[in-house]
Amino acid sequence: MSGSDDLSFPKTRRLTLPAEFARVKGQGTTQRGRLLVLGALRVKEEKAFRAGFVTPKHIGGAVIRNRVRRRVRDLVRTAQPRLERGLWLVLVARGPAARASYQQLKDEWLHLAERASILAP
Repeated sequence: MSGSDDLSFPKTRRLTLPAEFARVKGQGTTQRGRLLVLGALRVKEEKAFRAGFVTPKHIGGAVIRNRVRRRVRDLVRTAQPRLERGLWLVLVARGPAARASYQQLKDEWLHLAERASILAP
């Protein structure tokens, strides 16, 4: 497995369809932070968790957006063992995320995850 594979999710673990993102937005709960917005939805028919990542164009060019997306994806990937089963997560990066360190993103992600009650004890 190469380094880039470590930071990705298989297609089956990703939210890819616009309808999936809309379902999380419409039926799920939202936690807003300074750097990230976390949407979470418990889906009964889902066996594992699935995640989608949004890095809007207003936060910067492609290089900046890709860097933020990689960091946020890594945060979720490393938290996988602690995440409850049957969750759909959507993480949206906000403007200040482009200038935030990895540690700042990690602190905010854990804070939002605890507020959303999505971490297993």
